[in-house]
Amino acid sequence: MSVRALIVDDSPTMRALISTLLSRDPDVEVIGTAHDAPMARQMIKELDPDVITLDIEMPHMNGLDFLEKIMKLRPMPVVMVSTLTQKGAEATVRALELGAVDCYGKPSGGMREILCTDDGTLAEIVKQAGRRRRRPVAVARPRPPEDFIGNGRMVAVGSSTGGVEALIQLLQGYPAACPPTVIVQHMPATFTPALAARLNGSGLPTVKEAEDGMPLRTGHVYLAPGGERHTLIGGSADNAYVRLVDASPVSGHRPSVDVLFRSAAQTLGERAVGAILTGMGADGAQGLLEMKKAGASTLAQDEASCVVYGMPKVAAQIGAADEIVSIDRMSQRILKLCSA
Repeated sequence: MSVRALIVDDSPTMRALISTLLSRDPDVEVIGTAHDAPMARQMIKELDPDVITLDIEMPHMNGLDFLEKIMKLRPMPVVMVSTLTQKGAEATVRALELGAVDCYGKPSGGMREILCTDDGTLAEIVKQAGRRRRRPVAVARPRPPEDFIGNGRMVAVGSSTGGVEALIQLLQGYPAACPPTVIVQHMPATFTPALAARLNGSGLPTVKEAEDGMPLRTGHVYLAPGGERHTLIGGSADNAYVRLVDASPVSGHRPSVDVLFRSAAQTLGERAVGAILTGMGADGAQGLLEMKKAGASTLAQDEASCVVYGMPKVAAQIGAADEIVSIDRMSQRILKLCSA
């Protein structure tokens, strides 16, 4: 059964382009387009789409305000289509926090260039979003422990679709003296600085966008920058640091969760904890298995709390995860494994 999509964008050109990109996939049906929030609201009532693509900058009501109303009144899968600018990135991170499933960087090239370079990415995001489960019911988030003392273990985390919400929840359970943590979240390069800033304000630890050579320190979380390089853990278990490496995509991604996890296995061994969170595809599953074989403790988010049960599902299927854990318990479990 095809996924039924409604396109919401104030630009006729973008509506036509998005429609063309989606219609290339036989499993996606574009059932309508709307140029603003009032028109979109009426079409949602009449057409009951499986998924919406939503622009942020629109007349009458911007996309963030409209998204917030959707999530309160009629929760449904929404994919944000945002400009690749700092302002657009900050708004997109806020949209993901509000409950949007994923984001797609609005291309700036000409129509011909865009049609040649998309390679089915937007259609795949929309399909996954349209087939996702309803948003999990909000749960009480645990308070960070005040007496946490680390045992020298470090943490590697991988996430994708639905990951912003999951990462915020995870870090809200972290104490100020949290174990050093490196995160790969699939996201365009222009969006990761805004995400690092948002995560930095979500809890007690210091969150930074990772830079080559940064030492891994207690109380710090390092977010892999999107773009042309992979993020690895280098050095040794007693002197670990961030490495940014130019290399081809792995598992279809750069940075890749598999690359991060494999470096954790090689550099840290049993002094590592790996956690794979919500996301489509399989990136990170094989790397998590390598961490487990190297003696690390490995966790995968459970199906019930995932936005898209893809990456954690593959990890569970191949036996890479020691434990299956809901996102509301993930920080507690990581901290217990890292506690003295």
